[in-house]
Amino acid sequence: MTESFQDRLDGLRARMAAACARAGRAPDEVQLIAISKTFGAEHVRAAAACGVRIFGENKVQEAEAKLPACPGRLSWHLVGHLQSNKAARAVALFDQIHAVDSLKLLQRLESAAKAEGKRLPVLLEINVSGESSKFGLSPAAAPELLAAADALEYAQVAGLMTMPPFTPEAEKARMHFRRLRELRDEWRAQFGLPLAELSMGMSHDFEVAIEEGATWVRIGTALFGER
Repeated sequence: MTESFQDRLDGLRARMAAACARAGRAPDEVQLIAISKTFGAEHVRAAAACGVRIFGENKVQEAEAKLPACPGRLSWHLVGHLQSNKAARAVALFDQIHAVDSLKLLQRLESAAKAEGKRLPVLLEINVSGESSKFGLSPAAAPELLAAADALEYAQVAGLMTMPPFTPEAEKARMHFRRLRELRDEWRAQFGLPLAELSMGMSHDFEVAIEEGATWVRIGTALFGER
């Protein structure tokens, strides 16, 4: 018997709740972002019919084509790398931006959000592993953006995001998730910012991420299947 989307969603939510219980956290402390990149609007509609309300896309161009065919009243997050020259288009489409990795981009988002009259939560992407192949700020570079955040009115730095090195063994990602949480705690004290959100964990390692403090988990394959 083929597993339905509702079955996969129910199983995923049960695993999320179990991870929260192991960490002594309430299930509502962690939100699910259904990563719909490369899947068509029909998949989004089916997921929305099952109660999913928050979706993530990687590319502005794909979202521009897809969102008009999706149900209204959904929340859209940009989780992929964003070039600063696409900031205005991203602000028009998305409710949150997860991968801010330069002061230039943060300032562009502030200007674009001001022009839209829109408060835009953004997350700073931190390259905790130091991989040269990954986007993101080094931990040493992030304080410059955090220092600038206090002067921003529209692009509001709400927390941090990371993507650890891929490994099929989820436990090996724990040190990277823990490091992001430790940096958040350090910077929260240093800059006086709430930094409430930690976006970390995907289909293969989200349980470990939740145990280490994730507030957003980005799940694609476990919900929609292999791409």
